[in-house]
Amino acid sequence: MSARRARPLFRLACLGALLASLLVPASASAHGVVGRADLPIPAWLFAWTATGVMVISFLALWSLWSKPRLQRPPGRVLLRVPRPVEWLCGVLGVALFGIVIYAGLAGEQNFTSNLAPTFIYVIFWVGIPIASAFVGDLFRPFNPWRTLGRVAGWLLHRAGYRRGPLLGSYPAWLGRWPAAATLLCFAWLELVYPSKDDPHLLAILLLGYGGVQLAGMAAFGLDAWSERADGFGVYFGLIARLSPLSWRNRELRLRMPLSGLGDLELWPGTAAVIFVLIGSTSFDGFSNGEVWYQFAPSLQDDLGHLGMSAIGAFEIAGTIGLLFCVAFIAGLYNLGIYGMRSALRDVAVEDHRALSRTFLHTLVPIAFGYMLAHYFSLLVLDGQAIGYLVSDPLGRGSDLFGTSNFLINYNLISFAAIWYVQIAAIVTGHVSGLILSHERSLIEFKSPEAAVRSQYWMLAIMVGFTCLALWILSAVTTTTG
Repeated sequence: MSARRARPLFRLACLGALLASLLVPASASAHGVVGRADLPIPAWLFAWTATGVMVISFLALWSLWSKPRLQRPPGRVLLRVPRPVEWLCGVLGVALFGIVIYAGLAGEQNFTSNLAPTFIYVIFWVGIPIASAFVGDLFRPFNPWRTLGRVAGWLLHRAGYRRGPLLGSYPAWLGRWPAAATLLCFAWLELVYPSKDDPHLLAILLLGYGGVQLAGMAAFGLDAWSERADGFGVYFGLIARLSPLSWRNRELRLRMPLSGLGDLELWPGTAAVIFVLIGSTSFDGFSNGEVWYQFAPSLQDDLGHLGMSAIGAFEIAGTIGLLFCVAFIAGLYNLGIYGMRSALRDVAVEDHRALSRTFLHTLVPIAFGYMLAHYFSLLVLDGQAIGYLVSDPLGRGSDLFGTSNFLINYNLISFAAIWYVQIAAIVTGHVSGLILSHERSLIEFKSPEAAVRSQYWMLAIMVGFTCLALWILSAVTTTTG
């Protein structure tokens, strides 16, 4: 790459590093951990280092990665799963969620002693996607709603009813919008609603969501609904595309990491799903920072003057903050796409929407990096509660497996180690996004010059997301539980 062509790249990189160093103070804390971590080196140095890693990765990609490499199909079969095992996984999934629902309805209504809150917010919402990123889509065979839908379809067929969806094919225009709405509602429940830890409420919502899934499968077909409208199935399946392992047709195959995103189906609403994932995680950290603590009370006071109750004002303020973060992420990405299109005026590119869809999959590793960085401490620390909850899921003093006296070890990992994991997750996620973007530009743009110019703006997007992530991590001051 010539010095003249590389000059805009280094200008963007230096600007991003400068922004990062200004945004990130000298100390940071982790989600779920009270207090700030004393780091052996200042946080601003992490910001410059992270940006430097991205620039070096950018240069290395253009020097060493001259043709697409992620387009290879999955390799040899590593494992074949018999159909009875698949059904057994489904039965276990139904049984597990049945236990969670029963615990929420019949157990002690205390989030620390009832299985439901910890399982839903820690194991289900955090543990499954982290595992899926490394070993493939684990949720699909255990999906309780999918299993119940298959059983219901089989029983109806045995009773003489015809197979097939009741309302015909799944509407193409609907796409993944139901999944995006589901994830946004769950984020609102987790981050805004004051009674989010109420076990009885969680059990009722779980039952209601299961009913909606069964109705949707009956109306539009099991596979079409579960792959597009089931918010959790869509989320876990999206993250599983990062994995080097591919589960398909009960076969486990080895593939190139990240290659599963190359053929991501860009149905309507896919962008909304990704923006909600990144935006909600950003709001979780932002809402526990100093800026929000200064802004939110005044907003709540203004809403109170309009006649709202204190709780209502709190919920409206949180809703505004959540929607703002989602919109900000969408705006940041589209700003980068607009810049990319402006830089390619002499190249035959399609409209803004087509270009944004072309590079949308590059945000998936960023979404995972944000999630892992933000919730790592929650999984490692609060996830230990499963040790005693499996023996006493109702919180009534039972000891089914002899672990009811298990205690959470909050010294299991140091604050500094958590922060290092967070930085590694953020940097790896953004570098992975650069790799995917570089790969796609090699396919879309025949001119090497055009491909390079398009990636200047993609690097700017990645640096912007890195600055945002580092600032959010450094701004958190209290635990969110």
